[in-house]
Amino acid sequence: MLDDSLKGEIQVGYRNFLAADNLKPRLGQRQMIAAIANTLANVGGRDDAGQPPICVVEAGTGTGKTIAYLLATLPLAAATGKRVVIATGTIALQEQLLNKDIPALLASTGWHYSFAMAKGRGRYLCPLRLDQCINAADVRETGQFLFEDEISFNTDTRTVEIYKDMAAALAGQEWDGDRDHWNSALADSDWQPLTIDRRQCVGRNCRYIRECCFFNAREELEEADCLVVNHDLLLADLALGGGAILSAPENTIYIIDEAHRLADKAINHSTADTRIEGTLNWLDKAARQLQTLTQQLGQDTGLIPYLERLEDPLAQAKIKIPRVQPQLLALLENNDQRQQEQYRFSGGDVGDALRQAGVEIADVFSLLLTRLDALADQLQSALGTTHPVVPAVDLENAQQLVGIWQNRCENTLQLWQYYSQAQASAPSMPPTARWVTYSATAGGNLDIQLFAAPTQGGDILRQRLFEPCAGAVLTSATLRMLGTFDEFLKRAGLSENLVCHAVAGAFDYPEAGQLQVPDIGADGGDPQAHTQAIIDNLPELLEEKSGTLVLFSSKRQMEDVYAGVADRVAVKSLMQHDLPLKRLLEKHKSAVDKGEGSAIFGLASLAEGVDLPGDYCTHVIIAKLPFAVPDDPVTATLSEWLENEGGNAFMQLSLPEASLKLNQACGRLLRTEQDRGKVTILDRRVLTRRYGALLLNALPAYKRNF
Repeated sequence: MLDDSLKGEIQVGYRNFLAADNLKPRLGQRQMIAAIANTLANVGGRDDAGQPPICVVEAGTGTGKTIAYLLATLPLAAATGKRVVIATGTIALQEQLLNKDIPALLASTGWHYSFAMAKGRGRYLCPLRLDQCINAADVRETGQFLFEDEISFNTDTRTVEIYKDMAAALAGQEWDGDRDHWNSALADSDWQPLTIDRRQCVGRNCRYIRECCFFNAREELEEADCLVVNHDLLLADLALGGGAILSAPENTIYIIDEAHRLADKAINHSTADTRIEGTLNWLDKAARQLQTLTQQLGQDTGLIPYLERLEDPLAQAKIKIPRVQPQLLALLENNDQRQQEQYRFSGGDVGDALRQAGVEIADVFSLLLTRLDALADQLQSALGTTHPVVPAVDLENAQQLVGIWQNRCENTLQLWQYYSQAQASAPSMPPTARWVTYSATAGGNLDIQLFAAPTQGGDILRQRLFEPCAGAVLTSATLRMLGTFDEFLKRAGLSENLVCHAVAGAFDYPEAGQLQVPDIGADGGDPQAHTQAIIDNLPELLEEKSGTLVLFSSKRQMEDVYAGVADRVAVKSLMQHDLPLKRLLEKHKSAVDKGEGSAIFGLASLAEGVDLPGDYCTHVIIAKLPFAVPDDPVTATLSEWLENEGGNAFMQLSLPEASLKLNQACGRLLRTEQDRGKVTILDRRVLTRRYGALLLNALPAYKRNF
């Protein structure tokens, strides 16, 4: 039950927020505030199923959901002594929160809450690494090269000047080491050598600890009432047990914005891969580096046994890995599957022979990782002594190198552990997807790459996030699939009995928008004829003086249509990936501002992440119903399992996902209450197939012109 004083604080805060800009209350926003506040009033408690309070809210564009969840959550978190972590899917939304929404809320309400953006180590420069990079550039014959194989460190005069400018900016306190705060764009090849991860970091024993950009940023986070993060950082923290980067789950109320992405993100974070030749090359390199390291650290006799114990597992790994090459090569060469350069194990089952090999290889890498961890601990101890036997600079270099080995070993171990496991014994548990592909090396040769991934993210999220957390809010403009929350709850690992909320939208859909499905002579079931039909009909559909967004499910179809119509239309034609997104949108808006008209041809990422209000988008054209690509091994494995269990993969998996994507695409049309326009679907299957009615009924209630 919501405490009267907290209820009053939220209500007064909302009134003050509205009054500050002379705004009128929105029904959906009020509903959302009430739903969240009433749910989080139970923070600290558990329901009959042992689940903490969790609120799921679908709130369409224009609801003002950011202000709603901030108003409802901040007072409750403060009253219960919890920290708030807001996780979003895009940098743009994080910046909007920190630079616009949060300052506006605090200014209007008079509330005093502190906020900070939390970022991973990869966004911060390591001063020690910067020093090493400058020295390595100045003295090419430095001996041991400490950067990962995948990182190109071919410094030139330009790169060295950038690094020296960075060093001067840090020394003059003109820059905090945050990549996003540097005064110009940085290429990944220039930035990556300057960063480290948690294993390569020497921590409090580092000679640059006072200047450490990451640790200084972390200290600021300790005082914040609310942290703004992205989904990736949240999942990375949870994978480490929670509390390693952010606050501990039991002390945290999580707000997951764009929550429809979270389950897929969890799958991606749990996906493992390794390359056969790449691993063998790394093992050879590690063995050579180990000899050099032993010579450099030989004066510290306490370290020598830890170094020597790495020799046997390195040698054993080099023996065992080549034994699986013939079997994997045969699978790829004799592959009769649809995608011939990829072999997917049916049901995720790799067979007894490869599974047994996986057990043996995993055992070797498990032993290697254990011994690497022990060596890393000894190096830290040596660095922590007042007068180390070995120069501190050599110990720092060794710590970084061992950190690289640990990461490479852990990643390889994770893959082979997946391959060593038998499939789930319980029929109700979906399988792990496993597949192999050819992979091109930097030298142009072919390698064999193995992959494994869970087919559902729900178990991961339930165990790592929802069971231990103090409370959670999950929201997005699109959570329902085919008009229900059932599929979302299943994918997120939440109870099917959880009460979900779809609050009132901000738009008068029948008045503001129209939906049309013209007959262009072919539908998406015949790809070649459908593409030609779009080429023939699209020019007359494009608006001459305003903006059009043309969305495709296939990159190939987008490119073919663009090539077929770009020279035949009166408006400016722009295609995703031809330009950086920011520049693409600038050119589009400039053309519309001049009254020339512009059409952007884009894929799924634009169907979800682009915001073009007013005349910048008065027409959304959807080329084809957005069904998932059947070649995706994770989707294919899950579909196969559903069919074997007596289900219908199309109805249970493909159709709900298509419904979600179709809603996201339609959502590009109306971004403000003043917007007007139309949506055109160029795939008649939405009218001619039995499932079409399910898709149409789940769309916004635009006026239908068919």
